Amino acid sequence: MESKSCNNFISYVGFEEHEMQNLGSSRRNSINENSIKLLPGEAVVAKGQNVLMFEPVSESKQGISGVLSITNFKLTFVTADDNGDDIYQQNNLYGYTDTCLSNIDTIYLLMGDKKRKLVPGAVVPSKVKGIFIICKNLRTWSFSFKFSPIGDGKNVLNALLHHAFPTKHHLLFAYEYKEPYYSSVDKEVQLFRNITDWQNELDRTYSRGIHLKNGWRLSTANVEFQICPSLSEYIIVPASVTDSQLFKVAQHFQGSRPPVWSWSNEQGAALVKMSELCPSITERTQENIMLENIRKNHPRKIQPVIIELNKDISIKAVASSFSKFVHLCSPESVRQFLMQENNFYSLLESTKWLKYVSYCLQKAVEASEQLNNGVPVILQEGAGRDVCCIISSLVQLLSDPYFRTITGFQSLLQKEWVAAGHPFCDRLGHLKNDGSKKSPLFLLYLDCVWQLCQQFPAEFEFTETYLTTLWDTAHISIFETFIFNCERDRIKAATDPNTRLVLRSVWDWREQFNEQDILLFHNPLFNHPGSSSPSYAKGKSAFLKPLYKISCLEIWSQCYFRWIPHLVINNGGHNQIEMYARLLQNDVAQLQMDINGGGGISSSPIDKMSTYLLQMNINSFYPFSNKKSGNTVSTPIINTSFIMSESMIDAESLLTAPD
Repeated sequence: MESKSCNNFISYVGFEEHEMQNLGSSRRNSINENSIKLLPGEAVVAKGQNVLMFEPVSESKQGISGVLSITNFKLTFVTADDNGDDIYQQNNLYGYTDTCLSNIDTIYLLMGDKKRKLVPGAVVPSKVKGIFIICKNLRTWSFSFKFSPIGDGKNVLNALLHHAFPTKHHLLFAYEYKEPYYSSVDKEVQLFRNITDWQNELDRTYSRGIHLKNGWRLSTANVEFQICPSLSEYIIVPASVTDSQLFKVAQHFQGSRPPVWSWSNEQGAALVKMSELCPSITERTQENIMLENIRKNHPRKIQPVIIELNKDISIKAVASSFSKFVHLCSPESVRQFLMQENNFYSLLESTKWLKYVSYCLQKAVEASEQLNNGVPVILQEGAGRDVCCIISSLVQLLSDPYFRTITGFQSLLQKEWVAAGHPFCDRLGHLKNDGSKKSPLFLLYLDCVWQLCQQFPAEFEFTETYLTTLWDTAHISIFETFIFNCERDRIKAATDPNTRLVLRSVWDWREQFNEQDILLFHNPLFNHPGSSSPSYAKGKSAFLKPLYKISCLEIWSQCYFRWIPHLVINNGGHNQIEMYARLLQNDVAQLQMDINGGGGISSSPIDKMSTYLLQMNINSFYPFSNKKSGNTVSTPIINTSFIMSESMIDAESLLTAPD
């Protein structure tokens, strides 16, 4: 183990010592441009021959030789050494040795034991020895051009700097993608783009034990975005506030965003999002008028509680925290990995990432408790487009079981993030800017949701694989869900005759994955109350109350550590338990079919033992890392006695979670 005193030198990539794998000439010739899978509208813009790709955090000086190409959509590495290993998640848009250009966060020029960060417009030397890339989903790439023709490295690097950091929105690949689109989004997913979806959501809350129609109403005052450019065209406001009053009130709030309704419980307590007053406004008359309208529209005329979200958290603070966290989760060498491992938890604490996860969960619990007591809650923050989105959607997850289903969760994200105008384009860094607007608030939210899934494993229909995939998909420059700042921009792009864009929803998962991969989104432990259940349809149940202190939180390993081969556990981890639960679930379903069909049991569990062992031969980061994971921690393959042991089932709380 390395000591702290050794932290004065990090060996990045000693390119002069690297060797190319010994590939026969026939295999080298098999790598050609035709090997690159291109999407309709995708084109190669630069290419490097005989490029070496190195395993992340590897001591090996031997790289895999292949062709590194840059297209207008992705970075792609093609090698004749591909053995067709397909245990990892298969994406129809890009392969395992590809990454979308919009996923690239930082590019370094490597020069022996030194590195230099490159920004768009930087002068690239004529001879490029190697590059090191860190992606927004924490994956790292290391390439050497030692054996490449002169100029290939420079061409590849120039293409990366130009195409990975576009300056204008219409330069994103979504505008070039020519694949015909026929939406197959589940009809139950509400996009909140038309008045019907909003009315359905309002009606759903009306039906939950108390008549609320006199408290809130659906307003069309913002149609064509006449009041606020960043809000939805349809907003729900206090019934006692007229549209003309809304026009006047909006002018006093930041971003012209008046207080709007998000959700109500069966007691009539409403959750409201409200931006702060404009800095130039000194008197609070209009704010007080809205607060009074919210109070008197409550069934019991209870004064709302205001939770201010701008004191202990900010966009810049979260961005700074994540930058430190990325450095911890994407080591560039074995030496750095071992040194960080030596005092990992103190380094983790210094990033403050879990502090912000804890903060968001705490505020969500505070708001949920107030609502559960029948008290209206108003979330207030800046323009109400960032932390408000996190807390409001967490509160609804804790309070409304409908949003814990996959379709409900996707509808929740559409309502509280997309329609509410969270600036995804700015926060995810899809376009080149000064960096001040970039902040992974959506990832912070997904981490909070993952914490809930760990504490309540039977309450959520979706899995951590679903959440990790969702974060990856946020960096694909194809889906309109994540590449715009507001609904107004989406509509403008879809109707612009010069750059007309086909709006493709991220919830159309079949655009990316086959049914087998989509199946991994569904939690086999989910305690589904049944869609026909009155309490389920109405979202009626006691709210979840998670533990939110930092000491109670865990690290989302699948999302953050999946690209570090040293941390992979072969034939082990939570995924083994989840896979076993799926297999048991299939057996139960088969037995039920046999019984209902009048036949006997199709086969004995003992007869299925080889099938169990075969399907459970996966690693801890499945399905995001392949079985060629380099140096890994190895655990024994599960044997028959372990699978059949009742004590094992009793010991695993996940398998014996209450119904």
